[in-house]
Amino acid sequence: MDGRGVVPTLSSNDVETAAQLILQAYSPTMNLSLEDQKRLQGKLFEAQKRPEAWGLVIPFLQHPDPNVQFFGAHTIQVKITRDWETLPPGDPLRFRDLVLDLTTYSIFAGQSRSVLRKLFVAITAIALKLSVNRPPVWPNWIVFSINRFSGRNISTGNILDFLAIVAEEAETTELLPNQKSALKESTSQAVPVVMQAVMSAIGQRSTLPSQQFESALRCFAAWMSSIPASDITPAIPSLISLLEPTSGPPPAFDESLFIPASDALQELMTHPPFYDGSGSKTLTEPLLIWIEKWGSAIIGASIQSGFVDSVSHSFCKLLVALGEQSTSYFATNITSRATISPTGPTKSYLVQAYLRALLSYTGLPGYAGLDEDESEMTLAFWYLFQESLWTADYHPDFDEDGTGQSGLEGEQATVTQALYRELVQILRRKVVWPSDSSWPRDQCEKFQVYRRDVGDTLINAYYILRSDLTSYYVTDAIERLKAGPDQKEWDEIEATLHCLTSIQEASPIEDNADLRRLFSSEILGLFPKTGCARVRRTTIVLIGSHASWFTTQPQNPTNSPTPLMHSIQYVVEALSEPSLCLPAANALRSLCDANRTALGPHLHAFGALHASLANIPDTERSKVLQSISSVIQALPPEDEIGPVETIVNPIITRLFEALQMSSRLPEDARHLAIQQLQALTGVAKGLTRVSDSLLVIDGSAEALEETERVNRAREDARMIGLRNLLMQAITSTVEFWSTDASVGDTLSEFVKAMTSLPSDMTLISLPSGPLLKIVCLAAQKQLTGAWLSLISMLVIQLDPPSLLPPRFKTTNEEAQMVMSQILPGLLQDSLIFLGQPGVMENNPDIVQGFFSCMESFVNHFVSSFHHLPPELFNSLMQCAIASLGLQERYSMVAGCAFISAILHKTSSQDELAEARSTLISNFGHGIVHGILCGLAGVAPRSVIQNLITLLVWLLTRVPGESRIWARDALFGSDFVQCKADNEAKEKFLTALSQLSVVPISSGFSRVEQDDCLRSSKGSTKRVKDAANQFALVARGLEGSGFGYGATQL
Repeated sequence: MDGRGVVPTLSSNDVETAAQLILQAYSPTMNLSLEDQKRLQGKLFEAQKRPEAWGLVIPFLQHPDPNVQFFGAHTIQVKITRDWETLPPGDPLRFRDLVLDLTTYSIFAGQSRSVLRKLFVAITAIALKLSVNRPPVWPNWIVFSINRFSGRNISTGNILDFLAIVAEEAETTELLPNQKSALKESTSQAVPVVMQAVMSAIGQRSTLPSQQFESALRCFAAWMSSIPASDITPAIPSLISLLEPTSGPPPAFDESLFIPASDALQELMTHPPFYDGSGSKTLTEPLLIWIEKWGSAIIGASIQSGFVDSVSHSFCKLLVALGEQSTSYFATNITSRATISPTGPTKSYLVQAYLRALLSYTGLPGYAGLDEDESEMTLAFWYLFQESLWTADYHPDFDEDGTGQSGLEGEQATVTQALYRELVQILRRKVVWPSDSSWPRDQCEKFQVYRRDVGDTLINAYYILRSDLTSYYVTDAIERLKAGPDQKEWDEIEATLHCLTSIQEASPIEDNADLRRLFSSEILGLFPKTGCARVRRTTIVLIGSHASWFTTQPQNPTNSPTPLMHSIQYVVEALSEPSLCLPAANALRSLCDANRTALGPHLHAFGALHASLANIPDTERSKVLQSISSVIQALPPEDEIGPVETIVNPIITRLFEALQMSSRLPEDARHLAIQQLQALTGVAKGLTRVSDSLLVIDGSAEALEETERVNRAREDARMIGLRNLLMQAITSTVEFWSTDASVGDTLSEFVKAMTSLPSDMTLISLPSGPLLKIVCLAAQKQLTGAWLSLISMLVIQLDPPSLLPPRFKTTNEEAQMVMSQILPGLLQDSLIFLGQPGVMENNPDIVQGFFSCMESFVNHFVSSFHHLPPELFNSLMQCAIASLGLQERYSMVAGCAFISAILHKTSSQDELAEARSTLISNFGHGIVHGILCGLAGVAPRSVIQNLITLLVWLLTRVPGESRIWARDALFGSDFVQCKADNEAKEKFLTALSQLSVVPISSGFSRVEQDDCLRSSKGSTKRVKDAANQFALVARGLEGSGFGYGATQL
């Protein structure tokens, strides 16, 4: 095949050398190491990028080795898509003809389907280059290609495969709106050809090879979004007819017909106009008639044989697809007495037949994920159906003769409740674990996922059955418990308890007689306390999930045992067992947190639990301490002092022991210190009254009185001494282990738990100022994202939120003093670290954390930055400007946000007027240069809008200087190399000069400036559009769908 004058001609030696690389890289006999394979693939990739690689295509496709053939087809696809501009100059239609001829050659040579697919994609890529602009170079390209292939006697099956790929590529290719219109025109011209081929294949199905028939329906499915509904509707009866059995009785189905037809119908339901439930007369009802007639035969055969064959699996998929498409139809007609024809069955009969079929797959015998996969496929329908039942409009339905009867709501409720009762019974059976638990780990995990999905489905069933569902599961569990269960029966009980746990999320927090029975001493005493690990674990999880329900139970003034105490006792007894301690500790924490007040009178019972802490695994001890602390918090603040001292002092003692042994046994000491810090964190969390103190600003008299009582208790000498010890311990811990990652993470959690806003102070809360100094010292030793995040949080604690507007807030002199002490040192060490070559590029998490931290400082203490030594502040701003050129998105956005924050905060405070002028005059030019380099290609496309917003801010505040800086940057020798020529740069500068602005020095009042800024929104949008356009031009994306999509986003 002659490609001279179209693609480069390479010497046979060059071609053979490249072919040998492919054979070495992909031959199974070479046994290459991973490194050698990557090296060879790298060489191939580099060779493929060269302009001469066009010349590899023809000899590679003519090579006898399939790997070389595939690489040749892959190369032409890649070159057309990515390197089209490197194609040798000439008539592009000659290149088109060459690719069509190569495809014809490869088909007749019997090359693999993967090679042919690559070539079909290449043809489509050429067409998208030549046919989507006006006027098109290759008009009507789809029909042209079909005629070309037909004229070369290419089989219909291959042409259908080509058409399927054309549709797939047209669907996924990003194009401009006008290009999409041109592509739609081309596909519309080909629709008659596609439909003729599909309908011909369906009509000749008995004589066609199965592969050609499958290609026809696969092509039909791929073209679905391009074919008008008027052309699709006539094909639906033919598709449904393909589902009919080919022999019987008993009915036998031909999978070569059934599966492609089922797949096509499923695809049909996901496209307009059918995807939203439309087309009930043409699609839903004919399918329901077929399902009522033949569905039970398919399901019955699967149940009888114990095996779901390919036809049955495809039928299940069809049921699920129909369920998703016609859920509203089913909900509306579940009790409808209307018929679909004068002599036909009622709609309700057909709907209920469908529901029985789907329910049969939901309840297939065997274990989900092991014996069958179909039951899990059906679960999503029951959620959609429940939602539709709530929103369905039960209007009167009319028969074909015009008469009608309305489906009564009472009847509808009766039918749906009966349906969901059967469903929940089936699902309870399906989640039973096998008595022989010898499954491999991956199978166990898969079954756990299935059980969680069933739990989600049960929540929807609860919305239909309400308390009847709770009563059913509780009664089932109690009856089985009273029967004296064996091991197999315990597995049944565990399944019931799992279902009961799953529906707790949807249950209202109110008294429930069934739950009172379940958690009574009589029934709870029947549960095992030794062995039976799975049922005990599920029982514990069930108790923990109902922690809030126990708050509905009356408190017992006689302090006699209650259901709550019985449940806690059951949970506590499992804490010492390694396999159960995790769920037990979690459940205890939930119970104590939700029922603090009710448990207060029983605090003595927790004394025994505290005494037995040594028997509880280290990993869960902090949760137990948090549970005990939650109960202590319910006491009056002055009564908390003794218990707090009792549980905290031993922990501090152990922490100091760890510090003392750090030089002798460093690893043991580190492990012990982490345990004690976790324990202290648990205590602090337990003593906290609210979960999100940043959202709580309670100024009621009762809250103020409670805060005052806490403050008085904090002044007790014992609490002051305890907090001093805590501060000493954390200071020493930071000195010893601040560079250790595990200790650092634990310290971070500890500090978060130990600090609070004034409204949420506990007896052991530590002041944020001293802690901030300690954490800053740790960050100066080793800068990490964790320390920087913690510093940001402490800065907010140091300047807590206020209901007053910012301009009326009084300055916190103590906080300002803390800032003056910590900020210079933190900045100096951080900037030294970040200033090292490659550090900012290789540590995006630290860069993001650093600038986010600096943004927090700016938002709360902006004046502190303007009191820094000039050289230090200059280094910070230069570092921020440098971040505008980073490739990692989040670090670059954080740097941009910091610059925006310091500009805005400095400009918004009148007392910083001089600092504002200095800031803009010293760094405005560098900021604008960084922004424009970022727009031109240095920064990732996803951050272009951040850069544009910052540019617009500068243009509206300092318009004259910003335009001068922009011109200097764009035409400077140090501007980044890009594809924007001088004309594009001038056009961009012209757009910048058209922005309506309010100079800072105009003498306008702030109100007048704000009014003017609001009136300039239109010109601001034009500048943003111009900046977006410049970014596309500079990056070589102008006129591309890829660039257009990014701009729209």
